[in-house]
Amino acid sequence: MQLLKLFNFNKKCTHEKIPPNLEKAYCPDCGKLIKNEWYITRCACCGVKLRAKSRNGEITSLEHYCTNCGSQEVIVEQLDQINFININYAVLVKKEVENILENKYTTQCWQEKTNEQPKLLTQYR
Repeated sequence: MQLLKLFNFNKKCTHEKIPPNLEKAYCPDCGKLIKNEWYITRCACCGVKLRAKSRNGEITSLEHYCTNCGSQEVIVEQLDQINFININYAVLVKKEVENILENKYTTQCWQEKTNEQPKLLTQYR
């Protein structure tokens, strides 16, 4: 990984400057809207939390077998919010938001520069 950064072979942005506590944010390096998603893995047999990892875009368990029952099957769950209990087991995936419908809670506005004073809207009751 260090050699890729040194020789700049990896042209894809890793969005390192996006803090993990925000749900969505714009990356200052590439300008794309990034959504932070937290995932956790559980044993399919007994439901014990297992430490998760992300490899090639796939969420898997760090251990190959469950430490409680020995099963190999895992269930991947997406968390709405991360808490301090699950932080040791969860993995953060930063996804680029491309669909404008998924971005329905973000509002942007701008104002063109003019010499006129902006007028207040009237309120009707």
